[in-house]
Amino acid sequence: MKLLIVGLGSMGKRRARLIRGIDEAIRLAGVDSAPARRQEALDLGLVGAAYPDLPAALDAFAPDAALVCTAPLAHADLITRLLTAGLPVFTELNLVADGYDRNLALAAEKGVPLFLSSTMLYRRETRYIKQQVADFGKPVHYIYHIGQYLPDWHPWENYRNFFVGDARTGGVREILGIDLPWLLDAFGPVDPAAVTVRTDTISGLGLPYPDCATLLLPHKSGAMGVLAADVVSPKAVRNFECYGDGLHLFWEGNPKALYRFADGDKQFVDTYPSFEHDSRYSDNIVENAYVDELLNFFGVLQGRETPRWSFGQDRAAIAIMDKVQG
Repeated sequence: MKLLIVGLGSMGKRRARLIRGIDEAIRLAGVDSAPARRQEALDLGLVGAAYPDLPAALDAFAPDAALVCTAPLAHADLITRLLTAGLPVFTELNLVADGYDRNLALAAEKGVPLFLSSTMLYRRETRYIKQQVADFGKPVHYIYHIGQYLPDWHPWENYRNFFVGDARTGGVREILGIDLPWLLDAFGPVDPAAVTVRTDTISGLGLPYPDCATLLLPHKSGAMGVLAADVVSPKAVRNFECYGDGLHLFWEGNPKALYRFADGDKQFVDTYPSFEHDSRYSDNIVENAYVDELLNFFGVLQGRETPRWSFGQDRAAIAIMDKVQG
């Protein structure tokens, strides 16, 4: 199989590295307009060839499928061009619904998969929480705080120079785009009109959007959630607590910090016999979930599996994100 990775920034390189680990027989090529990124991917052995633009890559490499790993606002047009070429597409978070109708129709017309990343759905901790809530079968509430100081996201570059510096794809929106899907999956859908939102700016980062948002999420299942997202917290934090009359779960965002309260004490829940972590990122970034997501994509390509998240489902999350944006 030949895969084309469009965008050789941090996510493109991560995807290439993980694919190499899954199956060394897969041939990889990359596309990026930046010569330095192309050269770095080649020097690291992540791709066998790197091209400056998409037409050159499609013509010279003739891939079987493509992964779109560029900044979100570039996704819609790239997906259209790849689908038009008859290629199955894996795309990172879009954060906006640009081109959704067009690309869904085009994928159906071409008869090829259109796979949307939602990596938190592949975390074993979130799968455990979902199952516990389902088995409990009674209303629950949850409180969830996610935050990290924006300049620490990509310490190798200025935060104004990648997509989180744009108001349409800012850091708070990125956090919501990552976490809303698993919350909607675990606790059920939410009517965006029923969501209560408060935003604020408490930093000197000079962002074109509020740096803090707090949401009250009334799920149609009867669950109620308080979700706080910020790009201000000096320490990267992911603190989740879910409680009901007979259920109490705690999670601090990494596999070493998932607990269930039982028999009068917090008891550790081990969901990963082992896990991989990239030291460049905070400890709540677990590589295993990215691998599981890619394996799901390969299963979809082979007709054996279905995606865990779809463009149709993503509309609901984006509608909530749009309400936060105002």
